[in-house]
Amino acid sequence: MPHGYVGKLLRVDLTTRTATIDEPSDDFYRMHLGGWAFVAHELLTRTSKGLDPFDPENPLIFATGVASGTPIPGSGRHAVGAKSPLTGGFGEADVGGFWSVELKRAGFDAVIVTGASKTPVYLWIADGNVEIKDAAHLWGKETAEVQAAIREQHADNKIRVIQCGVAGENLVRFACIISDVNRAAGRTGLGAVMGSKKLRAIAVRGTGNVEVADSEGVKEVVDYVLGLRENFENFNKYGTGGGINAMNEVGRLPTHNFREGTFEGANHIAGTTMTEKFLVDTDTCHACPIACKRVTKADGEYKVDPVYGGPEYESLAALGSICGVDNLEAVMYANQLCNAYGLDTISTGVTIGWAMECCEKGLMRPEESGWIEPRFGDYEAMTQLVEQIARREGLGDLLAEGSLRAAQKIGRGSERFAVQAKGQEFPMHDPRWQFGLGIGYATSPTGADHMHNFHDSGIESEAGANGMKSYGHFIEPAERTTLPDQKAVLAATVIRGQVMNNCVGICMFLPYRMANFVQIVKAITGWNVNELELLRVGERALAMARLYNAREGFTASDDTHHPRFTESLIQNGEAGASIPDEMMSEAIDLYYDLQGWDKATGAPTRAKLLELSLDWAIDILEEVKTS
Repeated sequence: MPHGYVGKLLRVDLTTRTATIDEPSDDFYRMHLGGWAFVAHELLTRTSKGLDPFDPENPLIFATGVASGTPIPGSGRHAVGAKSPLTGGFGEADVGGFWSVELKRAGFDAVIVTGASKTPVYLWIADGNVEIKDAAHLWGKETAEVQAAIREQHADNKIRVIQCGVAGENLVRFACIISDVNRAAGRTGLGAVMGSKKLRAIAVRGTGNVEVADSEGVKEVVDYVLGLRENFENFNKYGTGGGINAMNEVGRLPTHNFREGTFEGANHIAGTTMTEKFLVDTDTCHACPIACKRVTKADGEYKVDPVYGGPEYESLAALGSICGVDNLEAVMYANQLCNAYGLDTISTGVTIGWAMECCEKGLMRPEESGWIEPRFGDYEAMTQLVEQIARREGLGDLLAEGSLRAAQKIGRGSERFAVQAKGQEFPMHDPRWQFGLGIGYATSPTGADHMHNFHDSGIESEAGANGMKSYGHFIEPAERTTLPDQKAVLAATVIRGQVMNNCVGICMFLPYRMANFVQIVKAITGWNVNELELLRVGERALAMARLYNAREGFTASDDTHHPRFTESLIQNGEAGASIPDEMMSEAIDLYYDLQGWDKATGAPTRAKLLELSLDWAIDILEEVKTS
């Protein structure tokens, strides 16, 4: 067993109520590292084609990374995965906090849950022991109540809890998985998979240690990050929401369901305003010096409980400017509801924004909207709809299907206003402000996602262009609103690096370059890795996810450019940039060549699988070709 790992993967079958343990080889760990790669390997090798996401045999995978549980700054993250109820394809989301650390200390690198219980249960994992416990008393409760009850039941406030929430119980297709009450594995609807298994929570307590090969090497990384601490001051002071005003000033704040890039009420919902009026504390994740997490409180029209933290940038924009809402208390309260019920704030806000635009354009009939007409700026309707979605009541029952399915149900051209890719709603970064980002949105196996993507703004400056040298690219600074061949080349490399970051298990806000990742993995494991090997990990994980989607029926035709982004981005009332279909199609075509993906099936080619030491997956590829 390599250093940094426990060497054990826990498998729990809720149907038979049994638990078994796998002990993977050293080569398995080195090829995959953790996170996304563990998820993709499990889905490809242990599931059958065409499995319904709510089938008991859809595995729900909680996978730590190689850095999880070590002192490496930012190493509090882990991945969650399953077949997505939202997209029908590869589902993955990652989350920070302390749960992954506790899982390793309890004796496991990952937990894979299959089957389904007939009655509500939760898993109790403590220092290598596993129990399936009754959760009937927890079903239907808010996340803070569930965490408190489990800690009280076991008389231990250090227990870490991850759970699905009421939205997951009700099979909302974008229900998320909540960790530590105020952190979310938000995307692709994995909370609904958890709810379908009647698994309300996994509670973990561990007292073991995670051994590293080179403690001095780890200390060097820690010292390096602490030496840059002053660079994090704004993150610490204002959180990610501190960027709302800056995004608005340059015309890149998604507003009114992505029609516009500027919002008159931006300052009202900005992180700076939240800090001045409602911040009562800051919070952080394991081994992280940034402390960007918000803890907010309000006692006005809306009661906001500090236990649920406070909204990040994505939540402020999705529940705020996307819906035209500038009432910060309402946005904070809606964010609290999402954490309390287990809803992805991004998909929640964008789906409500779709409903608002449909009502504005007369595309939704009163009986379909539950006899309410949500309009942009109506903060009362916005908060009401969050409640309805979680409980599948009124209009919320339709919206709980996600914007694409909802639009397909009512028709009348409303599909054009469902801003999604592969069924997953777009995050709060408009590709018309940085064209290369659109390549990643269109081609991601999870649907639209900003976390494992290329952001053109990073190469706009001389310093940013120089930063690409660590990936082996020697380039000149490039304008954001262009799409030369260079953008596809950079996107191919950077996206591999972002997926690799996920597999290592480190937050993307930390200032690590490729050389730092090499140092981190070497110090933890003792392996003599290099930059090429680590990028291969990310590329391998991405290739497995793409192959999984191809097996499940996705093709290259699903990697599409959303029509909203062929329209001009309105900035301060004036028409701005748009991305023509032909331009994006040419970029995606080149990107396919660079990634080694087949232009019909969308899957990696046989040559690419061989290059990535995925020889075992060639049989799956042949199945895709003949289906």
